[in-house]
Amino acid sequence: MATARSVASSLDLTADDAIVLHNSNKLTLRLLPGDVLARVAPVAHQVAELEVELAQRLARSGCPVAALDPRVKPRVYERDDFVVTLWTYYEPATPREVPSADYAAALERLHAGMRTLDVPTPHFADRVDSAQQLVASRERTPALADADRELLGDTLRTLSRVIIERGNAEQLLHGEPHPGNLLATKGGLLVIDLETCCRGPVEFDLAHAPEEVSEHYPGLEQNLLRQCRILVLAMITTWRWDRGDQLPNGRRLGMEWLSQIRAALEREGRDIHG
Repeated sequence: MATARSVASSLDLTADDAIVLHNSNKLTLRLLPGDVLARVAPVAHQVAELEVELAQRLARSGCPVAALDPRVKPRVYERDDFVVTLWTYYEPATPREVPSADYAAALERLHAGMRTLDVPTPHFADRVDSAQQLVASRERTPALADADRELLGDTLRTLSRVIIERGNAEQLLHGEPHPGNLLATKGGLLVIDLETCCRGPVEFDLAHAPEEVSEHYPGLEQNLLRQCRILVLAMITTWRWDRGDQLPNGRRLGMEWLSQIRAALEREGRDIHG
């Protein structure tokens, strides 16, 4: 927080106070009275340069993405072993509930813009590999029971392979367009948090959204979407068992999601151990 305020002040953005909006792998702050949104991450665990580049290019393409603060140079600011990026703060719309059709339309516009970009990004399988490494590390996931560790490892490995072998068209994706990464603003829906961008089938992105959203997104392959939903559920469940996870109620959610994975696999009739 001190670093973010210092960076903003050095750029003539008044930052006498900081309100925490979100705290997980990255700290998101509203700095007042200058009213700028600051995102802060440790230098060693960030892809801020990519996020800034994508935000600018997608905005120029007319995509519904949050904008960097226009009062300062659009860049990454490094100080005190942290990187800071400065964004426009948007007043939330009232009510904040997002209609499923609007949610789907925002993703469709985002994906259309992303198809025009040629930007080196990880493949979705690289993100799955990171989750698999976490599952395999008893040091990093000490509270994960053996049976649950096996379930997650097998699910991640098998479904990632199955999805790739389907050979569906792939493109640049947001990577995590869940409801927490959509802003309902007075000017319409905006997508935030581009640090998770990757390549893969659009069904991988839709797997992060509520199920009813996919009903309004044209051209989805439903079998692939179901497989992506289970894969994504296995990934986010794995992260909840990371001993460094800071999501509120993360361990309780991890337990609930393990049960959901088992139920989903049973419905699919998939023997992941085979």
